[in-house]
Amino acid sequence: MSVLTDLIYGGSNAVAGLTEGAVNDAIAKYGADKEIAFPDTAYFFPTIYAATGVKVKTLGDLVACVGVLKSLITNQEDLGQALNAGLATAVGAEILEGLKYVEGGNPYEDETGIGFVPDPIIRSLGVPLVTGDIPGVAVVLGKADNAADVIKVVKDYQSKGIMTFLVGECIDQVAEGVKMGLELRVIPLGYDVTAVIHVVTVAVRAALIFGNVQPGDLAGLLDYTKKRVPAFVNTFGAIGPVEVSAGAGAIALGFPVIVDIDLGENQVPGALVSVCDHNETVKTSLELREIKIKVTELPIPVAFAAAFEGEIIRKADMHNEMWSSKNPTAELVVMKELHEVEDHKITIIGPDFSDAKELALVTFVEVAGKKMQVDFESVIERKFHAWFNYMEGVMHTGQRNQVRVRVSNAAFDAGLRLKDFAEVLYVMVKNEFEAVVDKCQVTIITEATEAGKFRDEIAMPRYAQRDDRLASMTDEAVDRYYTCILCQSFAPAHCCVVTPERLGLCGAVSWLDAKATNELDPNGPCQPILKKGLIDERTGRYEEVNRMIAEATHGAVENVTLYSILEDPMTSCGCFECICGIEAVSSGVIVVNREYKGMTPAGMTFGELASCTGGGVQTPGFMGHGRHFIASKKFLAAEGGIERIVWMPKELKDDVAERLNKTAKELYGIENFTDLVADETVTCDAEELYSWLTEKGHPVLNLEPLM
Repeated sequence: MSVLTDLIYGGSNAVAGLTEGAVNDAIAKYGADKEIAFPDTAYFFPTIYAATGVKVKTLGDLVACVGVLKSLITNQEDLGQALNAGLATAVGAEILEGLKYVEGGNPYEDETGIGFVPDPIIRSLGVPLVTGDIPGVAVVLGKADNAADVIKVVKDYQSKGIMTFLVGECIDQVAEGVKMGLELRVIPLGYDVTAVIHVVTVAVRAALIFGNVQPGDLAGLLDYTKKRVPAFVNTFGAIGPVEVSAGAGAIALGFPVIVDIDLGENQVPGALVSVCDHNETVKTSLELREIKIKVTELPIPVAFAAAFEGEIIRKADMHNEMWSSKNPTAELVVMKELHEVEDHKITIIGPDFSDAKELALVTFVEVAGKKMQVDFESVIERKFHAWFNYMEGVMHTGQRNQVRVRVSNAAFDAGLRLKDFAEVLYVMVKNEFEAVVDKCQVTIITEATEAGKFRDEIAMPRYAQRDDRLASMTDEAVDRYYTCILCQSFAPAHCCVVTPERLGLCGAVSWLDAKATNELDPNGPCQPILKKGLIDERTGRYEEVNRMIAEATHGAVENVTLYSILEDPMTSCGCFECICGIEAVSSGVIVVNREYKGMTPAGMTFGELASCTGGGVQTPGFMGHGRHFIASKKFLAAEGGIERIVWMPKELKDDVAERLNKTAKELYGIENFTDLVADETVTCDAEELYSWLTEKGHPVLNLEPLM
């Protein structure tokens, strides 16, 4: 037996024995009927469920799983068989980690690591993964001989937007030099090597959520993770049999393993590679997974990457704040004629960060180009939020004239100033919109009087003009819709149809965004659908929509309606902001956002509802969609529209209330419609909900039954 396979089998047998003993001990202590589950997931023990179809609900269910685990360990002198033993190690790790949750609660509460990653977080990662904001996933495991080496590697990944999970003592080493947290895309999982399974379950659930891989289809699962989940593993320091066996499981899933010790002839080309020079670790890792990073060179003194988008700047760490509640703010992009714009002209009017702690902030960008259109102004403008947040040490929230920006002490000390904000805008506008923007100039105003004058006399009228334009942009008022297949890298059978009144289900692609995307890249993910061949106006069924959908999904989906939840509803990829589902007792619908963790009157959590759709499948009665679509006049139009909405989580209801109430008044003359919509503070029980709706006189009770 080779050294490599000997190590793999040694580790997998050790894990198998440990797992069997742990399961037996747990059953002896709690009983076989004791319920067990990972938190906030609809996929039971995800690795076991995906590979075998077995739904682990009790400790007793784990006995057969241990049997399957042991059957994968053949101890045969064959690399393929040894990799199967690596999968056995993954199953064992999942069971051992799952047993930590047997008493409920959070077993990682007092640790640095986060443990199990809930379904909603995976769904929230869908958009940045498919857009390339997260170009890959790194697993960093072990303890480096020199802490500076692992810090350097992780910071490099962070600067490139790679999501990095940490397992082992490297967590403490990295903490010395890198800010960590889910929002910064450097996530400590746990110190035990078994915690690596929490990355594996992310990949496995991606296959179930986005790829429509069916539970029990092991071959389909492995094909999906290998081709569509851009993950890899770095180990630091000495590795024992258990680590080697866990690495074999990663390789079986298609994730190459890069170690920093010399394996000599035990390397497996393309799968198990020694890289002892840590200056080459990142480069080699990305090459093995064929991950290409688009590097944007910016002349600013802090790092610039999507990984910093979720960074929170606390008041104690804040050097400057620009906030509309205290000083005038506005963000505006305006199209001008070519002769009116001086390319790369930067103008700063008012004090800089070194002159005052609290400032006004007007960010005014003027663009010109032969292919530029007025409709693209707001598309560019919305990117300010991301671009400012990409700067390390900067936090940006809001838009238009309601903006809050914080600059950290560390960023200020590094030399970050207003001119750097302007440089970021100039470079990013020219890079991302090069097809339509030929010239760009940036003006930043921090002097309060001048900022207020600009906001009131220039920005606000422009916003009002746009709002009037957008209000007139109904589905009937345009001659084309657009496809959006950005998510097909993860959900190959899915395609959104984006209309003026129905944005993409991720909430990130409006009709104007899709139009701009098509102008920027005519052969890209957004293709025009001419409104031809109307079949049914009520449901929004078109011959041309069906043809384009069938073409975009390679025949996986042939018929789609735009306005119905019951008849050929639009497919979902899995990264939807909300899901709408039928509530049978009232014959209404509930709408649940992925942030909500509780139960619903439909008897399912968000995760359970979401598992009914996604991956490009059509499930009548369920529909993924964006938050803003809830207040659309086209929401469920075929089934009675927004009058069908009977329940929403309070946070979601409060967020959409103003727009939803406006729509209800315009369509039905109903004042304060959201007062008739229940939430979790009212009830999560279907029968109690019906009684409450009756008491309130909810209009759904006068509609035809859905079923």
